[in-house]
Order: sequence, then C-alpha cells, then structure tokens
Amino acid sequence: MGSIDTPTITENGSTQSQAAVEPAGDDQNPLASSNGAPEQMTPEPEATKKRRSSILPLEVGTRVMCRWRDGKYHPVKVIERRKMHFAEPNDYEYYVHYTEFNRRLDEWVKLEQFDLDSVETVVDVKVEDKVTSLKMTRHQKRKIDETHVEVGHEELDAASLREHEEFTKVKNIATIELGRYEIETWYFSPFPPEYNDSLKLYFCEFCLNFMKRKEQLQRHMRKCDLKHPPGDEIYRSGTLSMFEVDGKKNKVYGQNLCYLAKLFLDHKTLYYDVDLFLFYVLCECDDRGCHMVGYFSKEKHSEESYNLACILTLPPYQRKGYGKFLIAFSYELSKKEGKVGTPERPLSDLGLLSYRGYWTRVLLDILKKHKGNISIKELSDMTAIKAEDILTTLQSLELIQYRKGQHVICADPKVLDRHLKAAGRGGLEVDASKLIWTPYKEQS
Repeated sequence: MGSIDTPTITENGSTQSQAAVEPAGDDQNPLASSNGAPEQMTPEPEATKKRRSSILPLEVGTRVMCRWRDGKYHPVKVIERRKMHFAEPNDYEYYVHYTEFNRRLDEWVKLEQFDLDSVETVVDVKVEDKVTSLKMTRHQKRKIDETHVEVGHEELDAASLREHEEFTKVKNIATIELGRYEIETWYFSPFPPEYNDSLKLYFCEFCLNFMKRKEQLQRHMRKCDLKHPPGDEIYRSGTLSMFEVDGKKNKVYGQNLCYLAKLFLDHKTLYYDVDLFLFYVLCECDDRGCHMVGYFSKEKHSEESYNLACILTLPPYQRKGYGKFLIAFSYELSKKEGKVGTPERPLSDLGLLSYRGYWTRVLLDILKKHKGNISIKELSDMTAIKAEDILTTLQSLELIQYRKGQHVICADPKVLDRHLKAAGRGGLEVDASKLIWTPYKEQS
C-alpha cells in the first residue's frame, strides 16, 4: 500500500537532461579548429564498431546498465523489445526491468540510455513455474501471481501459466485520468482487446466506465447520473464515506473496479466471478460528489474466515492513513458479524507489514489498558482478530512465552510503550458509531 517517490517523468518515461552549450559568435564555427580548418570527428574504433554490431539489437534477457530518471546507471534486464517506426534495422525500443526496484517501475527506454560496455551474456530466462499442482480450485487459483483472466477454467497447466506471464510482463496502459488526477500506472491489466492500442485511458470517477479519448469522457460525464459509487452508503464521518457495492447487482462496476485495481496491484485476481464479492469503496466527499480514494473487497461467504480479499489505496491518496483505515474497517464489519476475521493469504511483503502494524497497535493498546491476566481467546473476542494472527504478532514482539503447556502473555509497560512507538501512528480512526450496516444475507 506504500508508494515509491520518483522524480518527474517525461513523455517517454525518462529524465531529460540538457547539456550547457556556449553560444557561438558570428565568426565562430563550433566545428572549426584553431587554424580555421574544419575539425575532423574522431572515428569510432573498429573494435567498438564490431562489438556494437555483435550485440545489437539487444536480445530479450540481456542484462545491462541503464540510465534511470535520477541520471544514474542501474542494472536492468531486457524484458521485451519493439522496432521503432521509420528506423534503421537495429533501432529498437526496449522494455526493461530495473532489478533493484519494484516491477511497477518497468518502462520503455531508448538505446542511448544503455551503457553498452556493460552488456552481460545474453540469457533469456524463462519464467519459472510457480505452481506445484496442475489441478487448482477456484480459491487456489486466485492466489497465483496475476491469475488467469478467463472464467470457468478449473484446471490451468504450467504451460498456460508461462504463456500468461509472458502476456502480462509488459505494462500496456501508461497513464489513466481519474477525476482531477492523471496517474501513472504500475502494472499490466488485461483490458478488452479494443483498448490494446491505448496508452492512456479516461475513467468516469463515479461509474468507472473507461474510454480512449477525453472527448468521449466529457460526453459521458454530461449523461452520467452517478455522483457516488453504485451501492449503499454504510458509513459517513465528516467528508469520508464508505459504500458497499454488491458485485452481483453491479457487475460492470465490479469488473471495471478490478480492471482499474490491477493497474496498481501485481498480485491481483482480475475479472473473476465478481458476483461472489462485496466491494467496500472509500470516498472523499465534497459538493461535486464522492471521489474514490481506495477500496477493499471480501467474499460473501468465506470458509476460511477471510474478511478481506483485496485492498488498494489509489496512488494520489497514499501515505495519508487510508490503507490503515480500510484494514480497521474490515475488522469493524467482522465485529458486526460476530465473527473473527483474517486477510486472504498469501499476503505480500507490504501487506504483511501493514497488517502486522495494525495488529500490533490494536493489541498493545488493549494490553496497556487492561488490568490483570488476559487470554488470546479474550483478545480475539474483543478485536475480531483471528487467534493465530494474535499469536504470531505477540511472538514477533517477544511478548509471549510458553509455560506449562499454554501460552502466557508477558506485558511489561515499558516494553509495550517501546513497541507502540516503533509501530507508528494508527492513521484515521473508524468511528464505529457511524457505521450503519447489516451483514450480507443471500436473498432467496
């Protein structure tokens, strides 16, 4: 849920630098030598020419140093290449992955950004098979990196997975416009084929329909009646609102939300049985309407007690405490249901950090105020946090010991204060008194 601060990006995704050039007077020729004769350009050494011709065009899989937005060279791997229009035979653009950075920063670069002297042995490494079993249930399949898009395939073999990962490795949409923001995307999202040639998409911020051109969006906005997500408002506190959207009743909205979310989530099931999910969309409200900040989804019926399937805070709203608010809200719903909850596994590294931070703050606040002994079961009943999550959190903080066949919580006040300080602030608070909601029940 965090974001990486990056420098301003130019149209081609790279930082432009301008060399300072002294202005030449009328009697000066920048290519003239001191004796007035034209200065000869130093010819490129034959060995350099041969090396360039032997390695160009760069093959997919090549590892090389590339100049990034900070003006420095970083190691990259060439993921894909494409021929430039009206270019020489070896003129290509290259899609690269910066091996030091998250995949969200992958981008197209030009040949001059490479240090060709740093080219390593060309190796086209195939995507490793990430699946140990060829037969998968619907739930298992949702846990695979960038899950297969088609609905209804209960079996997905290793070859199909490799083909899918090959298909999703290059970011297809570069930017989107959503409300008053233009947002750079991070990952591939499998929009319908007719959008394959669109580098930028325009979203209606209320119904989430998307278009290729600004004019289409403007026409749509004149007709669109929505000023908030199409669902029930279940929470309002100040300028914050939460809407519950039933994927079965609002299928197109649910699918469009998934398309949008996949642009910013690497591990995300897209377009998969939205009928089975409820979407909780957090909005900032003003006199123009309710503007989406982020959302989380949850299954209507989860055998594993999952109270959250997917969570996203949109990039313009990150680092403002909204992610923590969404996590806290999912547990408030679990309390209303009278159940314990836990996020769907597997958690990403960032996801685990976010949840571990939330669990730490909630549990330590209780332990600090509580007098006398308290059990993990009692903590679970009070917080709706699953007992296993409480146990692993307290163990990671070294606040629990195993004595005489049972776990004992050791809560020294000074230790609690130290851990609370390290956990940081809790973000925006959920005012449970403002939540007007009844748990989902299937209508007969």
